[in-house]
Amino acid sequence: MGGVNKLYSRQRVYVARLQPVLNLCQLDGGNLKQGKPIDASLRHVVFFPETTAESYPTVVAMHGRGANELDLLPLIQELRIDNLLVISARAPRPFELGLGGAFAWYQLSNDWVPHPGSFLASLGALQQFLRESESGYPVDPKRLFLLGFSQGTVMAYAAALLNPSSIRGIIALSGYIPTKSGLALKLNNLSKLPVFISHGAFDDVIPVQLGQEAAELLKRAGADVVYREYPMGHQVSEETLHDLAVWMRNLL
Repeated sequence: MGGVNKLYSRQRVYVARLQPVLNLCQLDGGNLKQGKPIDASLRHVVFFPETTAESYPTVVAMHGRGANELDLLPLIQELRIDNLLVISARAPRPFELGLGGAFAWYQLSNDWVPHPGSFLASLGALQQFLRESESGYPVDPKRLFLLGFSQGTVMAYAAALLNPSSIRGIIALSGYIPTKSGLALKLNNLSKLPVFISHGAFDDVIPVQLGQEAAELLKRAGADVVYREYPMGHQVSEETLHDLAVWMRNLL
C-alpha cells in the first residue's frame, strides 16, 4: 500500500487532519489557502500562499498506491516553508482493493516493473497535467519540485528524468527509478540536478536496496543527490521531514 505512514502510523493517523488542511494550512509566518482547481487532465487540489507574487516556488505532489490527493498534504504542511504553491494530484486509476476514495498510478508487474499499459497512460496524463499546471497556475518553473511517495515517487522519477531541465528538483520518498519500463530516461549529464531520496531501512513494500540503487544511479549521472536512510518501514518520519525541509530551504 502507498498511503503515507508518519511514524506516523499508516493513513489512519492523517484522516482526522485532512479536513482542517482543506480549509487552511498554517505555515511559518503565513497561510496557505485552498484555491479553485483549473480544469486539467488529473483531479487535484491546489493551495496558494497569502502573499501576492507573479510566481511561486511550487511542489507538485503524487501520492502512493491506495491513497488520494489529500494524503500528502499534512506532510507538506509539516515542512513549514513560506510562499509555497502546493498542487497535489490524484492518480487516474481507482485502486482495485480500495473501498472508495483510493487510487493508483499503475498496476503492478513482477520484478518492480510497472504494468506498461497502465503506467504509460498515467505518465502521459501526468506530463499533460504538469504542462497545464505551469500554464494555469503561477508556477515558477525555475523552482518547481516533483514530490512523490511510493508509486508517486516512481511517477515523479519518470516525469523528471524524461525532461530534467524542466524542474528544480526531485523529492523521492520510498520509491525507485523505473529503469525497466522501456522509457528513454535521461540518466547522464544531469548537471547537478538536486534530488532528495529517503527510504526506510526496514521497508517491506519497496526494499531499501532499490532506494540505494536509485541514489547511486543518479550520482553517476551527475545529479546532486542527498540520500537519507532511516530506521523505519514504508513510512515518512519526523526526521525525514526535518531533513527535507532543510534541503528545500537551501535550494529556495
